Amino acid sequence: MTTREKTLPDYLREGLDIVSIGINPSIFSVEKGFAFARPGNRFWPVFNAAKLAPLSLPPEREAIETLYRDHAIGFTDIVKRPTRSAAELSVDDYRQGARSLQRKLLRYQPRIAWFQGKDAWKMYLIHALDITRKVETGLQEEMIGKTRVFVSPNPSGANPAANPAALLPHYLKLRQLRDSLR
Repeated sequence: MTTREKTLPDYLREGLDIVSIGINPSIFSVEKGFAFARPGNRFWPVFNAAKLAPLSLPPEREAIETLYRDHAIGFTDIVKRPTRSAAELSVDDYRQGARSLQRKLLRYQPRIAWFQGKDAWKMYLIHALDITRKVETGLQEEMIGKTRVFVSPNPSGANPAANPAALLPHYLKLRQLRDSLR
C-alpha cells in the first residue's frame, strides 16, 4: 500500500471535549503516523504552551493517543486523502469529505469542533452546510448539532502568519471555551 492509499486514523468517540480538524493529512504526517508531524509545524509547541492538556507532550503518535484516551481530545480531517499540499484537493474531495465529517460530528457530538485554519472551516461551510461567507477566527455562530465551532489559524509552517506568538492567544481562547463548557 502506498502512502497515498494510507491515511491517518480518526480519533473520534462520544464524550470528547475537543476534536481537532485539519483540511487533510500531509503525506509526511501519514508516513510518521500522526497529525502535525512536520518539524516546522507550530501545533505542538503552542498546544503545550496553552496547557490544553495538563502535561507537555512531544510530537509523536503516542501523544495523540494520550490526548484521545486521557484528555478527551480527538483528531480528524475534512478530507482523509493525504497530499503534499491542500492545493492538490478537488472540489469533489471537499464535498465528500465535508459531508462525511458532518456525519461523524453529528454522531459523536464533541463539545467543540476545532478547525485548524479559516480555509478548513470555509470548505466545511461551503460543502456541508451550503454557506458562503467571510470566515474569521474564534467561536463561530454556526453549530454542528450540539457542537460549538472554534477556528484558529492553521499552525502549518507553510503559514507564515501563524507564528507561535500569534497562535497562542487563539489556543488560550479555545482552552477557556472548553473549560466553560465542562
